[in-house]
Amino acid sequence: MATETGKSRIIKAFTRQKIEGLVPHFEMVFFLTMEKIGKVHPSHRSYHQWNQMSEKEHKAHYVDIAHCYVDIADIYHHDAIFPQLNTGDVEGTVRVLEEMRNLDNGKYFIMLHGDPTYAIPDGNSMMDFSVRLYEDMEGLKQDQEKNMNNMLEAVYKISKHEGLLDGLALCSDYAFNVNPFFTPEIFGELIAPCLEKTIAAYRSMGLYTMKHTDGNINPILEQIVQCKPDAVHSVDPQGGMSLTDCMNKYNDKVTFVGNVNCGLLQTGTDEEAAADVRRALKEGMSKPTGYVFATSNCVYTGMPLDRYEMMNKIWREEGFYK
Repeated sequence: MATETGKSRIIKAFTRQKIEGLVPHFEMVFFLTMEKIGKVHPSHRSYHQWNQMSEKEHKAHYVDIAHCYVDIADIYHHDAIFPQLNTGDVEGTVRVLEEMRNLDNGKYFIMLHGDPTYAIPDGNSMMDFSVRLYEDMEGLKQDQEKNMNNMLEAVYKISKHEGLLDGLALCSDYAFNVNPFFTPEIFGELIAPCLEKTIAAYRSMGLYTMKHTDGNINPILEQIVQCKPDAVHSVDPQGGMSLTDCMNKYNDKVTFVGNVNCGLLQTGTDEEAAADVRRALKEGMSKPTGYVFATSNCVYTGMPLDRYEMMNKIWREEGFYK
């Protein structure tokens, strides 16, 4: 019998197969690397002199980045890793993934950014984007299609390097805590068709997909599920999302990832934070399949490390399927 790995556990979870033992767990991003292992998180690095570096220096950076991700996964027994890499930089991404595989020997499920759909625009562009929704919908669709084609081309090139990549995290945020930025009608016309096409293209490459969005996505969740991602992250309790409701409605169609309240981990009491960790485990494991344990966002800068370590300890001691 083959030894089970983090990668095989995530694939089982994403395909809604029964898991033996611990419910799978990983974090989208673990930013507290400096506090834990003395390394600045790679997504916070800026190599302004990259083009002046020798190949030896490039190699050292690739190895260092790979260690940062794999070391954290090793310490906390994560099943997957989501390196913060520029998917469009195919050569650099492949080099880092190769170094990660040299370290993990294929142990972890590795995913990259891969979402070409529109997210909530920032404050500088929100007004112009909102006007275009009503005055230039066709232009928005064309721009999104170009973005999708460019992203699919880059991911395809990376995927041809066998064994490096397992899936994509589709990380465009669609919602605030109170409601989605896009009305269900606009979402159905603009976002959903591109999302569905993107997911189908990745599946044809043999890659899994996890759709991430924070906030209250209740009004558009049905449409997201119909686009057939393998998983949906983050089931945000601060956005009014109920893991129990999601599991009851869609457990036969999609796996849910997340739901531990980040706000309570950061500012709640120890008792409140621990109780919420146990609540998420109980609700997520209420079904025998279709859940991956995680925070409702990520382990971000400013969250106390001891709170995540408490969460991780509870999972390792109590997160077992009966």
